[in-house]
Amino acid sequence: MKFNGPFLFILATLLIDAIGIGIVFPIMPDLMDRVGASSTAEGAFWGGVMMSAYAAAMFLFGPIIGSLSDAYGRRPVLIAALVTLTIDYVIMAIAETYWLLLMGRIIAGMAGATYITASAYIADIAKPAERGAAFGMIGAAFGIGFVLGPALGGIASGWHITAPFWIAAGLSALNVAFGFFILPESLKDENRRPFGRRDLNPFSTIKRAFLIPGLAIPLICIFVFEFANMVYPTLWAFWGREVFGWNGFTIGLTLSAYGVLIAVVQAGVLPQMTKRFGDFRTLVIAAAAAVIGMVGFGFTGAIWAVVIFLPFAAFSDMAPPLLTAYAANCAEEDQQGLVQGVIASLASIAAVISPLVLTGVFERFVNVGGIYLPGAPFLLGAVLVVAIVPLILRLKTLKPR
Repeated sequence: MKFNGPFLFILATLLIDAIGIGIVFPIMPDLMDRVGASSTAEGAFWGGVMMSAYAAAMFLFGPIIGSLSDAYGRRPVLIAALVTLTIDYVIMAIAETYWLLLMGRIIAGMAGATYITASAYIADIAKPAERGAAFGMIGAAFGIGFVLGPALGGIASGWHITAPFWIAAGLSALNVAFGFFILPESLKDENRRPFGRRDLNPFSTIKRAFLIPGLAIPLICIFVFEFANMVYPTLWAFWGREVFGWNGFTIGLTLSAYGVLIAVVQAGVLPQMTKRFGDFRTLVIAAAAAVIGMVGFGFTGAIWAVVIFLPFAAFSDMAPPLLTAYAANCAEEDQQGLVQGVIASLASIAAVISPLVLTGVFERFVNVGGIYLPGAPFLLGAVLVVAIVPLILRLKTLKPR
């Protein structure tokens, strides 16, 4: 994969986007306190509801966004998504009630963020054999963003609780300007397809995707893995506060460490592993790392154990780009936007249900009498990853189109 201008620009765009997302994570407990949460567990629950609302909106509009980019090109859809994200961060900065925060998250979900169109853009310019490593670079960009974002969020929250949102809004506005003046279109006219009425129905679009030969297995694996992996963004801040008494700065620091590891794994380790072992064996290693990491966090109560298991969590993040590459290689060139939209939609379904389930499990094992096990949601995630191992093994025989 050549690191040409468009590819580097997409990575830079996703980097800035990840900073804007990560900058909010360390202040989520304080933000929930600001809008009326009475305890850490209650704050975790309402934070999970907010994440679920975002994901529900993305589920409904993700396939539409992807299909629009198949019809009209990646560039205009990407710029429109960036504008909407900027508006969302401004809403969150001025919000003093939970319901206004919730509205902002729904608006952002309707835009489909930037990941859908950026992934389709990468699929346009990368060869099938290079897509696993190319999608891994997207993960690396997000990893670096999560290094800078949580650290910046933890520092900025010391100035004012809304400061991280204003910074995120400014970064998103820069993205809009860069995209408008610099980003070229990647989708050729001959690879475009008409946008029709059936593209407005997310259920119909998902059904069409599952009927594409070979695509069902990677889509199911993506759904389950994303469901399990939501334990990190959903509960890390609340789990850290409950188990270790971490404040916003410490939460940001640990998330930054996680981001460093993800960036190293995605940009450095993943390309080398796919060259040496191939996509399939690397995916199996990632799944094993996911189980080890989640089981470790499920039972740990010591800082040294966090240091040990955090690299396993980072290695597990090789799975999504590899599964995305398997999915992209099952589709034709004029279906890449549709496939990426469906992937985002399925991930969103998982993200609608997962925060509600995981925060419910967290609250059950923290507040309700009985077994005290704040790491229980991590153990549930490990069980889910183990459940899809038979499907992952079937990917060994899947050939790109």
